[in-house]
Amino acid sequence: MIRSQSYCFLGITITIYFFFCLLSLPNTFASPPTQSLCRSDQRDALLELKKEFPIHSNGSHHVTTLSWNKTVDCCSWEGVTCDATLGEVISLNLVSYIANTSLKSSSSLFKLRHLRHLELSHCNLQGEIPSSIGNLSHLTYLDLSFNQLVGEFPVSIGNLNQLEYIDLWVNALGGNIPTSFANLTKLSELHLRQNQFTGGDIVLANLTSLSIVDLSSNYFNSTISADLSQLHNLERFWVYNNSFFGPFPSFLLMIPSLVDIGLSENQFEGPINFGNTTSSSKLTELDVSYNNLDGLIPKSISTLVSLEHLDLRGNNFRGEVPSSISKLVNLDRLYLSHNNFGGQVPSSIYKLVNLEHLDLSHNNFGGQVPSSISKLVNLSSLDLSYNKFEGQVPQCIWRSSKLDSVDLSYNSFNSFGKILEPTKDQLERDWDLSSNSLQGPIPQWICNFRFFSFLDFSNNHLNGSIPQCLKNSTDFYMLNLRNNSLSGFMPDLCMDGSVLRSLDVSLNNLVGKLPKSFINCEWMKYLNVRGNKIKDTFPVWLGSLEYLTVLVLRSNTFYGPVYKASAYLGFPSMRIMDISNNNFVGSLPQDYFANWTEMSSVWQRPMLTLDYKRNIAIPGSNYMGDGNHQDSIDLVYKGVDTDFEQIFQGFEAIDFSGNQLSGSIPGAIGLLSELRLLNLSGNAFTGNIPPSLANITKLETLDLSRNNLSGEIPRGLGKLSFLSNINFSHNHLEGLVPQSTQFGSQNCSSFMGNPRLYGLDQICGEIHVPIPTSLHPEEPLLEPEEPILNWIAAAIAFGPGVFCGLVIGHIFTSYKHKWLMAKFCRNKHKTTIIAT
Repeated sequence: MIRSQSYCFLGITITIYFFFCLLSLPNTFASPPTQSLCRSDQRDALLELKKEFPIHSNGSHHVTTLSWNKTVDCCSWEGVTCDATLGEVISLNLVSYIANTSLKSSSSLFKLRHLRHLELSHCNLQGEIPSSIGNLSHLTYLDLSFNQLVGEFPVSIGNLNQLEYIDLWVNALGGNIPTSFANLTKLSELHLRQNQFTGGDIVLANLTSLSIVDLSSNYFNSTISADLSQLHNLERFWVYNNSFFGPFPSFLLMIPSLVDIGLSENQFEGPINFGNTTSSSKLTELDVSYNNLDGLIPKSISTLVSLEHLDLRGNNFRGEVPSSISKLVNLDRLYLSHNNFGGQVPSSIYKLVNLEHLDLSHNNFGGQVPSSISKLVNLSSLDLSYNKFEGQVPQCIWRSSKLDSVDLSYNSFNSFGKILEPTKDQLERDWDLSSNSLQGPIPQWICNFRFFSFLDFSNNHLNGSIPQCLKNSTDFYMLNLRNNSLSGFMPDLCMDGSVLRSLDVSLNNLVGKLPKSFINCEWMKYLNVRGNKIKDTFPVWLGSLEYLTVLVLRSNTFYGPVYKASAYLGFPSMRIMDISNNNFVGSLPQDYFANWTEMSSVWQRPMLTLDYKRNIAIPGSNYMGDGNHQDSIDLVYKGVDTDFEQIFQGFEAIDFSGNQLSGSIPGAIGLLSELRLLNLSGNAFTGNIPPSLANITKLETLDLSRNNLSGEIPRGLGKLSFLSNINFSHNHLEGLVPQSTQFGSQNCSSFMGNPRLYGLDQICGEIHVPIPTSLHPEEPLLEPEEPILNWIAAAIAFGPGVFCGLVIGHIFTSYKHKWLMAKFCRNKHKTTIIAT
């Protein structure tokens, strides 16, 4: 009984104990918020830094410090990391904070002396790196990339002897790498790309912990020191786009850990040597492109058995490619273009079974392409352009299910070959077979390949008609059939859903009309049908294509007016229109060019965004076309038929010459302020030259010759500073030619056929200068009275003149008859003597 009571008492005691323990639990869990991990001096330094970095965001950038305030523990602030025990700030990350300020030596940043990780990339920091950076002696990671920092490295950088990582990409830092860098013995990665450093790279030989060295895109101007071979941990060595010179640094091949060497775009010269390659080489990438290396490729290249990427482009290598290269079975990219290689491609190339990209362009390879190339089943891009290959086109391009990019242009291929059954797949292809000797019709089986981003058969000897089945290939972006002997009608290439952006069928024998289905090509930017036999009216309806930029109808048999009030929409995106040498007639209203708005807008190079989060962008192309292929065009420029292989995006031109257009030149032409070329010659325009032409401040060439224009040349044209080619010949112009440098530098022929023009003495010389009809051309109303005054003067002088004539005649006939006869006969006698 007593024992049971004891147990009962013990149970009650334990129950009470646990009850009080449970009561204390809420206080236990609630206690952390009342304690702050962040030290007050660290918090204050961060808040001071926030004031130093004013907010310049317009809402498009995330502002890291926006949430920084005293009510929250600073160790939980965005971008801030603290030591869990001591509460010291050890990491600060303000990536993409648009500070627009400089780092001052007194900055509160340098009060955070326990920082180990500092990242201030993409912050638009300006000025020099202050020497106070040396105060952060605990730093292991420093990233100041993508800013606008200038000046030299501070010597105090040597104080950061714990540094393992430095990234200063894309700034404007210059001078030499300081010798104090030798103290950074723990440094593993050094990224100095795209600055203005000029030397000091020799100090790197002491940093034996280095695994990555990137000195690319600077101004280093020295040889590569052989001492760098001591960097036994080096894995990647990139120095491209500098001015390093001397022989190929073969000693780098002695570093067994090295996997990537980038020496491109320097001034290395002489032969390349692989004799120092270790048997255990791990080298996977070797890029020596665009240097001055020469000689043969040594057979010892086969020792680089791990090589995956070999780039020898843009040097002076010669001879045949050694067959030993086929032992590099791990190669996936082989670039040998822009050298002087010759002979035939080694048939053993088929052993490179992992090859994906092969570029042999711009060499002197000849003969037929070895059939064994079809065994490269992983090949996705093949460039054999600008060589001397002949025979039939390699069959692999029709049969491969992976080969999507092929460039065989500028060779002597003459046959498509016999095709059994080309592959059918969804691969988007990019083929360039231009400038060869291909003959016969375009094969119908080409339509089996439905997806083409680019197809170029231009400058061959193809005949027959354009396959009608191409209309089923809705995924054409660019189709170029220029300069062949194609005939027949143009097919309906633009069906619903078409993405055709560029079509060039110029210089063929096509007939008929422009297909109205072009209205479905809503993405069309470029259309060139020059030099065919197309007979149609002016395609006013093309004005509804929102993006149409280039339209060339030159040298066909188009006819009729170019303006229809009920259908005319203008061409708001047009930059180049050439409708010359046709049979267009009629007049143009004064506001004809009023809504050609693209020609009045200043062109700005577009920016292509790569990373929206970090706002990283690169400039877009300056030329019309896509990333890999540019549009081309022939224009009469400054009086000469000129082939533009690339079309500058800001170039704008109008050529209506060689037609029968009449009436006045529209005054709205002056709205096209960005126009560079205007040719209205060989028409029947009348009236005055519009003074508004003086508003086209970018105008370079102006041809109004062979019209019926009258009046004076507007004085404002003499102020067009870019105007270098002018032709006003064979009109009815009059008055003083503008006296300016632009007019004074022209040929006399530019003003011929305008007899009432004057002021040409400096241009044509005195012998060709027309005499002005009046010293006061501003008073033409007095001219009709001149005939009346002349008749009155003649009448007054007539009577006395007759009387004097009769008297003088009587005297001579009466008294001097014998003398006159004697003189006459004497002279006649002398002439006869001389004659005999």
